[in-house]
Order: sequence, then structure tokens, then C-alpha cells
Amino acid sequence: MTFVQSVKMAAKSIGSNKGRSFLTMLGVIIGIAAVIILVSIVQGQQDAIMEQFEKMGTNQMEVYYYQWSGNTPDLTDELQQFCAELGPELVIGISPQKYAWSNSIRYESKQAEYPNIYLASDTYSICAGFTIAKGRDISYLDVKKLNRVCVLGSKVAADLFNYADPVGKKITISGDEYTVIGVYASKGVSEEYGGSYQDNVVIVPYTLEKRVNKSSGSSSSSYEFLVKAASSDVIEEAMGRIRAFLETKIDTNNGYVDVYSNSSWQESQTEGFAEQAVLLGSIAAISLLVGGIGIMNIMLVTVTERTREIGIRKAIGAPRRAIITQFLIEASMVSTMGGLIGMIVGCLGTVVAGKLILDTILAPPVYILVVAFLVSVAFGVGFGVYPAIRASRLQPVEALRNE
Repeated sequence: MTFVQSVKMAAKSIGSNKGRSFLTMLGVIIGIAAVIILVSIVQGQQDAIMEQFEKMGTNQMEVYYYQWSGNTPDLTDELQQFCAELGPELVIGISPQKYAWSNSIRYESKQAEYPNIYLASDTYSICAGFTIAKGRDISYLDVKKLNRVCVLGSKVAADLFNYADPVGKKITISGDEYTVIGVYASKGVSEEYGGSYQDNVVIVPYTLEKRVNKSSGSSSSSYEFLVKAASSDVIEEAMGRIRAFLETKIDTNNGYVDVYSNSSWQESQTEGFAEQAVLLGSIAAISLLVGGIGIMNIMLVTVTERTREIGIRKAIGAPRRAIITQFLIEASMVSTMGGLIGMIVGCLGTVVAGKLILDTILAPPVYILVVAFLVSVAFGVGFGVYPAIRASRLQPVEALRNE
């Protein structure tokens, strides 16, 4: 018997018991669909978070240093000079990022809703991943001349000016007037990932710290910087060099130096999602195992029902290999058909689940579909082996006596 004849016989056998065949496929259908949907949802969540990281700025480093006792030295100029010496191959921007302890920002009778005021340099937008939508950015001269100017995040601009152009207007910060010279474009980050926080900012030159904070500064205050590496390939080297430089200036027995990057957060998120995908995929795969056992069970029933047919085939000279091949083809056809239906259900379920859970249109990754198809075929062959071997071991005389 040729392979084509075996396939035709298997198809005829499946078609003659449509209801039973479908129920046998059901476990595989549910298992394949569940794996596709769950893994696709996890992948969609990971892609969404990675996209938000991209919008918040890539290749960033946060730099902190602090001294427990005595005055914490101001290394702003030295650190900026050191980063300039590293060259654009490692660092393309550095800016102080000190928080201003004031949330009183007003324009006429309107007040911004809990804005975050940062004291920064002219390279802050490069380091933080902002782009100017209106007006201009803070300049080097603004920083050096202590110009009372500011750049607003899109949310602060909307709170204070609605749809009016803020550029050139004067707002009050801690009772002092500052001229709005620019507005940053919204980062488009959802509130779930800190979107309002990203756009609810006001940037003023860091040289105005004493005026904004209305104090001479605390002797125990920490210093914070935002640094932009040239690429993710060199960020570890840049972090190491900056850390080593600061540790020559700060006594770590009487303080600390901390340098970390957002890439470490991305890596931890990626690892977490990978573990989640494996866990959920493994749980869904249990139904596949149940489906495989169902295939083996129904194939054993089929062997019993077709004992006389097997006896006749063996009596006229059919080798064991032909019997095994026949039943393996039938088992793999049942499993593969269930896998294909499960893939269709999984794709449709992914679209629906993506819209309901993530409010977006998701498509299963191609590799998941390929793996699902291969697994369905493998399950059919794997769980069909025992029934096929059992059928091939039947003795012709005993099989022909079967009624």
C-alpha cells in the first residue's frame, strides 16, 4: 500500500466518524488555541511596555552621589567636563536633574496640577528624549546668565493656557516671574506607564536653584544627573567610567555613588515576560497533553474496531511497518486537523483578547504559529505510536476470529 493510499484510508476512517473525530480533536484545538492566545497576549504586553520605554528615552543613565556628613561637593562642572572628554562615541549629553521643591506654578488665575519642576541644563531634552513643539529650548547662555526662563511639558501648557500659545508669556514659580520660551511635544506615553508624569514637567536652568528653592541649599543634599549614552552597545562602558570617576571624588565610606540605566529595567522586564510566557504556555499545554491522551485512547478504540481488517491485511502479506504507518498517519491527521483549527481559533481569540485586555489589535507571532503546527503533528505521531504498535502485533489468525 502506497503512502497516498494510506492517507486516503485515514481520511475515510476519520470522515466516517465525524462526531467522534471532532471530539477527539477538541483537546488539541483548545490546547493550541490557549497557547497561542496566552503567549500572544504576553508578547503584546511586552511590546507595549518596550514601546513606552522607547518613548521615554533610550540609552539613559541616572547618576546620583551623596555624602553622609559634611558638605556634598558640587561636581557639576567637573562631571560635565569628564563626559565631554569621553567623547560622542560614549556620551552625547549630560544634564543636572535636581528637583525644585515647589509646586506653585501659576498663570493669572490658573494653576498647574502638581507639576514636576526640574533644574536642568541646555542638554536636558537630549538626555530625556524630549522634542520642542513650540518656541525654543533652554540655551547655554540661559544657564550661564541665570536667565529666568522655562520650558513647559505639554500637560502643564494645557493646564495653564488651554489652546493658547504659551511662548512669550510669563508664569510665576515660587512667586517669581519666568518667561516661557518653549513647549515640549507630548511623549505620547499612556498614563499606565507614567504618561502624565512625563509631560507634567517644567524645566528651568539649574543655575537658578537657590532662587527657585528659596534657600542657600542643604549641605547634605544629593546631586542627580541624567546622562545620554551614544548607544546601548556602549552604555555599560560609559556607566563604568562615570562611576569610577565619581568614586575618586566621593568617599564611599561616607556616602555613595549610584549609576544605573533604563536598559537594566528593560532587561528585567524582558526576563519577567519571558518567564511569564513560559509559565502560561506550560499551563495551556496541559490541555494539549489531555488532547494527546484522547487521541491515543480513540486510536486504541479504533484498533479494537478494526481488528478483523488488520487480520485480513496481515494474512495477505502486509508487513508490520505498513500497519504502523497506517495508524500513525491516521493519528497525525486527527492531531494536525485539530492543530489547524486551533490555530484559526487562536488567531481570532488573540484579536478579541488583545482588544479587550490591551485595547489594541494583536496578531500572534509567526514563530508561535509554526511551533503550534509542529507540536500538533508531533503529538499525533507521539500518542499514536502505542496504538499503532499494538495493532501491528496482532496475530492474523486471532485477528480473523474477532467479531
